[in-house]
Amino acid sequence: MALHPVKPTTLRTRESERSLPEVRAVSTAVALRDLRREHDGREVVSGVSFEIREREIFGLLGPNGAGKTTTLSMISTRIRPTSGDVWVYGKHVVHDVTAVRRMLNVAPQEEALYPSLTAAENLAFFAELYGVPRRDRPGRVAEALEGVGLAARSDDRVGTFSGGMRRRLNLGCALVSKPRLVLLDEPTVGVDPQSRAHIFDAVRTLRAQGMTILYTTHYLEEAENLCDRIAIMD
Repeated sequence: MALHPVKPTTLRTRESERSLPEVRAVSTAVALRDLRREHDGREVVSGVSFEIREREIFGLLGPNGAGKTTTLSMISTRIRPTSGDVWVYGKHVVHDVTAVRRMLNVAPQEEALYPSLTAAENLAFFAELYGVPRRDRPGRVAEALEGVGLAARSDDRVGTFSGGMRRRLNLGCALVSKPRLVLLDEPTVGVDPQSRAHIFDAVRTLRAQGMTILYTTHYLEEAENLCDRIAIMD
């Protein structure tokens, strides 16, 4: 459950991505310092420390049970750390909860969708939930559908979607508020190759639009192909 020390084999940067103009003047988007979490007397996250640069795709790689989801839950303020600190754009996840929540969204492993509603209706619901102004909602919904490759299925009920399509829509729901930071918890688990490609394209587009992405996965090849830097938990 520890994060490996920073060294080329566990935290590396793709130089081709660093040379992009939008990431030259980098600042810290997320900082973790000796983050720990205990559950039922067992330490499930043990002394994790790393920083995520603004406007990068940062991969958190590790097997199931390594503590990736728990780490995301602490960053998103869903659960409190037992000890240690997390800052999101300079705001502390314990002392500045409201400010942190306004800056990020999460696409969890568990789908938070309503099968009796259409894809567009699901997105409109989350746009309202996240406080998107009414006048902006139709455009945000259309943009999210296009971004995850579901524009042609906007009026279809989610209950008719394949697993991969639901995962793509789940990602879209996290994007309608245009957060500064997006936390993606194993978004490609169990999806078909077409849906995986759509998700990859959407993530790259988010980075190009200036968002910061924390992407968890247990697929090494996926992390190497998509992420600017990678940290490994085990």
